[in-house]
Amino acid sequence: MHKSLLTGLGLALLLGTTLSAAADEASTWRLFVADHAEPLVTAIDLDSGEAIGRFDLAGPAALYATTSKAGVYAVQTGANQVAAIATGIAVEDHGDHGDLKVAAPASIAAVLEGEAPVHFVEHDGHIAVFFDGSGTVRLVHEHDWLEGRIESHDYVAPAPHHGVAVQMGEYLVLSEPNAADPSALPVGVRVLDHDGKPVGDLHDCPDLHGEAASGDTLALACASGLLLARSAAAGPVIEHLPYAADLPPGKSTTLLGGVGMQYFLGNYGADRVAIIEPGAATPFRLVDLPTRRVHFAVDPQRVRFAYVFTEDGNLLELDVVSAAITRSLKVTEPYSMDGEWSLPRPRVAVAGGQIAITDPLQGKVHIVDAEGFTLAKDIAVAGKPYNIVAVGGSGETHDHD
Repeated sequence: MHKSLLTGLGLALLLGTTLSAAADEASTWRLFVADHAEPLVTAIDLDSGEAIGRFDLAGPAALYATTSKAGVYAVQTGANQVAAIATGIAVEDHGDHGDLKVAAPASIAAVLEGEAPVHFVEHDGHIAVFFDGSGTVRLVHEHDWLEGRIESHDYVAPAPHHGVAVQMGEYLVLSEPNAADPSALPVGVRVLDHDGKPVGDLHDCPDLHGEAASGDTLALACASGLLLARSAAAGPVIEHLPYAADLPPGKSTTLLGGVGMQYFLGNYGADRVAIIEPGAATPFRLVDLPTRRVHFAVDPQRVRFAYVFTEDGNLLELDVVSAAITRSLKVTEPYSMDGEWSLPRPRVAVAGGQIAITDPLQGKVHIVDAEGFTLAKDIAVAGKPYNIVAVGGSGETHDHD
């Protein structure tokens, strides 16, 4: 081997050792909390419990975080816009390790506008927002939006309706309105190419409501079961997974996708949840709850667990492998599910090894240690903390000096 190559290799190894020695492992998690009535999002450092940013909006918002962890998106249906907040969290993948970079959260000036935005879906960095008031879908790349540029590719459904759209590669999966009554739920989905032309026939999905992705599979909830879509060169391949004949009457209308294990978690009536595993001998397993469900979340780190908050004020730990409730913890006073669906009730988010539960009537966010399943602390939040997302991660931090 040439002497200069040996010298360069030795220098590279020395530098690698030095850089590795200068690297520290760190973990940072942030909570983004929207108020129930006020047009405000508060960013909270989970470790200290301190507010590290307050972001004014045009209206009260539902919040969504993306898989990149770079952005939180505030969907303000009543204010006809969607705003973006840069989380300040970035984990760069370097193969054998990840680098964690942390900055202050910041509001993005670019706002996506349209009539009554409701469904927000991110898939592989592509964001699709469906505007119920016009039937318009606006597609934006997340990287562009966080850089302050909104260069959208728009599609228009045959009629305004309570719809949903998901970008899958060069194709769009778009809900089909009920032609007889556009105010009713969609009747199925069509696949469109980049020019908006249909690919194949309508895929029936009566009363479509709810979507989620797990692994390489997109699921859409129908009155008859699930539609499952997987990417392919000629367009998404879609199949129907019907509800088993022996299931009690009911359907899922909200879906969450498992992380690390491929499954979907859905509601099934007021006091049950459904664990759905496409390809399993028994795809649908129902879990009875002690009382009505308020909200639920999957754990992306302790991947066999999900959490269900019920109206008696308890947080339940659900083992999705055994389909059993394994632990229960009293967190808040009761929050009845009677009354309007939009009343302020707790919401759940998972932040690494901790679970955050908003308590709107007490002005708090309760933090539960996931491993011990005990209450770790309370964080006071002004107003009525309601919708919540958690963003963070772990990685090496380097002193490059």
